[in-house]
Amino acid sequence: MKLLLDFLPIVIFFAVYQFTGDLIIATTVLIPVTIVQVAVVYLVTRTVEKMALATMVLVVVFGGLTVLLNDGWFIMWKPTVVNMLFASAFLASHFIGEKPLVERLLGHVIGLPQQRWIELSYAWVAFFTFSAILNLVIAYQFSEEFWVNFKLFGSFSITLVFLIAQGFWISRHGTEIESTDQPES
Repeated sequence: MKLLLDFLPIVIFFAVYQFTGDLIIATTVLIPVTIVQVAVVYLVTRTVEKMALATMVLVVVFGGLTVLLNDGWFIMWKPTVVNMLFASAFLASHFIGEKPLVERLLGHVIGLPQQRWIELSYAWVAFFTFSAILNLVIAYQFSEEFWVNFKLFGSFSITLVFLIAQGFWISRHGTEIESTDQPES
């Protein structure tokens, strides 16, 4: 359910673009939808992930510039900026704190030796960097319509393939951490 809610803004953005053929109108709709999506997640879970919050802020900033200046390039750059921020955060976590960011996020459910956490973290850095560069290639080498289609279908597919590959890798190298919560008799 949460995954569906996370992708809802881009699906609505895509639908509005397909209906209107106008990137500015689609972006105008994307901004409030993203804010509402984050608010709904907060109301349901009483927490907002930092990545979701960062994405929302960048949608508001880059989307706002797109609408204000009537220039679609700002929203087209947003995925690259988001992905590079994520890549930077994952990389910086090797130098700040005791654990890589991926271990902080998943360490409570997956057990991996420290070297494997580092490898997994670098895989995330590579994935986010690849996604950032690919977004720019698509934005500058293909049509606006192709970019919008890629934003929904291509980005989602690439992310899904990466997550599945990561799942297989973790299943080979990791162990599931058992819950310490014991049911009361």
